[in-house]
Amino acid sequence: MKMSEPEAFTDADVQEAFPVVDPGATPLGARVMIQLRKPKSKATAAGIILPQDVRDTEKAQNMIGKVICIGPLAFRNRDTMEKWPEGSWAEVGDYVRVPKWTADRWEVAYGADEIVEFMILNDHEIIAKVTCNPLLMKAFV
Repeated sequence: MKMSEPEAFTDADVQEAFPVVDPGATPLGARVMIQLRKPKSKATAAGIILPQDVRDTEKAQNMIGKVICIGPLAFRNRDTMEKWPEGSWAEVGDYVRVPKWTADRWEVAYGADEIVEFMILNDHEIIAKVTCNPLLMKAFV
């Protein structure tokens, strides 16, 4: 299977979807902190505002995030503490798919009325590394 080239996305698009926000926590042990993609608030460049129920649905279905921080024991053999032979499959700054119904999740206020969602999960629970534009990947209901 040949993979296509990732579609380009602008820094402004990424900044909107993954704003820089202090999560207020640090993962311990073999855990990884993920910042989940923030749902769009506008449907078009002209500024049509999406209804709150549409944003809530997108937020509930979101399984795409950005690795923010990795615990000191992540991607290591739990018995010997040596790095796994295959290495780390996710690094800080990578975009990943995460399970929908797992992990510890919390929200942090951002700006006047925006919310950013974070999660901490075990290193082995990351589903996949996203190799395409993380802003275009959507989950099915």
